[in-house]
Amino acid sequence: MDFQFPVAPKAFNIMLKPVGPLCNLNCTYCYYLEKKNLFPGKTKYKLDEELLEIYIRDYIATQQVPVVSFVWQGGEPSILGVDYYRRAVELQKKYAGNKRIENSFQTNGTYLTDEFCEFFRDNEFLIGLSIDGPEHLHDFYRKDNQGQPTWKKVMQGVELLQKHKVEFNTLSVVNNKTAQEPLAVYNFLKQIGSTFLQFIPIVERKAQNIAPGEQELIFPAYQGEAQVTSWSVNPMDYGRFMARIFDEWVRKDVGRYYVQLFDVTLANWVGAMPGLCVFSETCGTAAVMEHNGDVFSCDHYVYDEYFIGNIRETPIAEMMGSVRQAIFGQDKKDKLPAYCRSCPVRFACHGDCPKHRFIKTPQGEPGLSYLCEGYKLFFEHVRPYMDFMAKELKAQRAPANVMEWVRRKDTAKQPKAQIKVGRNDPCPCGSGKKYKQCHGK
Repeated sequence: MDFQFPVAPKAFNIMLKPVGPLCNLNCTYCYYLEKKNLFPGKTKYKLDEELLEIYIRDYIATQQVPVVSFVWQGGEPSILGVDYYRRAVELQKKYAGNKRIENSFQTNGTYLTDEFCEFFRDNEFLIGLSIDGPEHLHDFYRKDNQGQPTWKKVMQGVELLQKHKVEFNTLSVVNNKTAQEPLAVYNFLKQIGSTFLQFIPIVERKAQNIAPGEQELIFPAYQGEAQVTSWSVNPMDYGRFMARIFDEWVRKDVGRYYVQLFDVTLANWVGAMPGLCVFSETCGTAAVMEHNGDVFSCDHYVYDEYFIGNIRETPIAEMMGSVRQAIFGQDKKDKLPAYCRSCPVRFACHGDCPKHRFIKTPQGEPGLSYLCEGYKLFFEHVRPYMDFMAKELKAQRAPANVMEWVRRKDTAKQPKAQIKVGRNDPCPCGSGKKYKQCHGK
């Protein structure tokens, strides 16, 4: 291989899980709840203040950029209460130096309070709210630990965010149910005030035979028997889901609402950095840290095989700059099947997330994304619109001009109204003759 990472990249992200997999919900499709198996016998999960300070100090120091972004996730990070994050902000200010600190906080919204929302607003936290759509779709899989629906509690959280003017975006899982109602999901999310929307396809495989205490939901390199779960989205359904939302967005909402997939697609269309590892050529700069300081290569690879160190023992820079982490990121490109390398939309997809690469190509080569056909459908569907927006960007014009372009195309496709002309009326062709003596013959 022709790469070396002698030091950490100038900028990287470590998603922090201060409560590990602890959560007050028990969503059917959640891939993280069973990470409790990594900590047998443990019932309390919390990143203690000593580790919190080590992490914040070293994470800021290692980033060679003017803006340092912290991502708080879980489980459900709000379980720790607002005072925990007040202390975190104090530590960020202590070690920030001349760097600007940003915080994003991923939550299911059910523990939000006035106090939490005031804190988020005052400290400019960006909230990522997990909500899958209208009540009947959200509650199908997103139940609490007592098996009760959660949509109404989440909506109370939405009202609190709106009341305190807290900036939030939405993360919605596209599963086998929500995939059937794209516009119901899209219009609902707009209705509740989300202007930045992430649609995350859920794809998980469950091992057929596992020993007690092992994880059922497995990673692509797993060698045993496994099946795609019933709640996972069908590839073509996902492609159609995103294409249908795109058709609505490109006619009405460009520049008003931002859909992550559409943004990163346009970035790849113009040859810019997409800003999302899933559609980047390589990965490896987005790791995850558990509540005990253990760091793993990626949020979707929290398995013993992808452990890269603990911050008590190994500096963050050393972990992120290790050859092991570099190989993990470079493999996304190097292990791309020949079928993908010759694909006309490879530049937009780059083979998808390695987590999804567990099926074979038509030629029998391993390493193809389970979602391949869906992504191909989507990228081919949006091609003419992306071509237009890319030209507008290169000409330093607004991509939102695509809406007028689409309107004209749609109008041209509409059947023209039949003009009723009397036999003795002037002919519409402009000849000056009566219709009966001209085109009315």
